[in-house]
Amino acid sequence: MKKVLAVLIAISAFSGLVYAQEKVQVLSTQELVSVCKLPASPESRSFCIGYTTAIYDTYLATRQPQRAKPFICVKQPAPPRDEIIGDFVKFAQANPQTADKPASGTVLGYLAMRFPCVRK
Repeated sequence: MKKVLAVLIAISAFSGLVYAQEKVQVLSTQELVSVCKLPASPESRSFCIGYTTAIYDTYLATRQPQRAKPFICVKQPAPPRDEIIGDFVKFAQANPQTADKPASGTVLGYLAMRFPCVRK
């Protein structure tokens, strides 16, 4: 029993090492723009909405208001998602230097430009 447990632990450690060395593919701005362009298939539209919503939700969930002032302030009622995504696609296409950058950073930059916070 001890030998089996030792083997399982060794396999687990080895597989963890393999996963740790695996390169994580980051979605580029160009890849996201390709998925988000209209007209989109239902699958592409769902992926685009889910991915961009997750970026914004992560911004909201991880922002530390005690340490950093907000830089994205969406006033309610917010514009329709399709309008925001369409404007993002136009923004990314007008800024080709972002094509190979991570999509999440480009989306956050676009949202900060589109929905700036009023400075007091």
